[in-house]
Amino acid sequence: MFGGKMKALTFSYDDGVTQDKRLIEILNKYGLKCTFNLNSGLLGTANLLVIGGITVAHCKPQSSEVRAIYEGHEIASHTLTHPSLPKLSEEEITEQVEQDRLRLSELAGYEVTGFAYPGGGKNYDRRVSETIRKNTGIKYCRTFESSGSFDLQDNLFEFRPTVYHHLEFDRMFELGKEFIELEPDTPKLFYVWGHSYEFDLNNSWGRFEEFCRMMSGKNDIFYGTNREVLL
Repeated sequence: MFGGKMKALTFSYDDGVTQDKRLIEILNKYGLKCTFNLNSGLLGTANLLVIGGITVAHCKPQSSEVRAIYEGHEIASHTLTHPSLPKLSEEEITEQVEQDRLRLSELAGYEVTGFAYPGGGKNYDRRVSETIRKNTGIKYCRTFESSGSFDLQDNLFEFRPTVYHHLEFDRMFELGKEFIELEPDTPKLFYVWGHSYEFDLNNSWGRFEEFCRMMSGKNDIFYGTNREVLL
């Protein structure tokens, strides 16, 4: 159970970009909790991404800003520099993950124990997940593959989220309504993930806030970070 409740909602957002500030304002407004997965080796960098012909900012906050920006939410690892982990040796995987975890722990002021695999496509395999489990202080790893399910999972090092907001907005709302109406006999988890810069692609900030408004304030739902609901 989650704080004495059978249902929990959590969010996970990757890359640690400046749009996270706007996202956090929305989450805080509705009493929701999120885990933010950062690349400590890229903090302070400024870039542009072109996705589907649309250019969006992909800028990282300074390391000195991290603790204040993410206060009240969870900071987790996303590797130092966002490489494709299946292409790396076990030693390189360990360095990318553990050094990022340690740096972020110092910035956060608490021990970081969460992780999200970087990159699209096949961004992990069993060798990668086992390397992280054995050689780092990470306690859970989120994949990018949507499960479409609220069921809990045994393997926390290959944890599949329920839905990817940006690619599955309609499905996210459908699942949200289903989750609100659910009266489970066993614990159920609704896990949403994405990147906050994606809201700039089609100005979907308002739609995301609508989702947060719909999901908030339910007495039978626990609102927590990934760490709080998984560990």
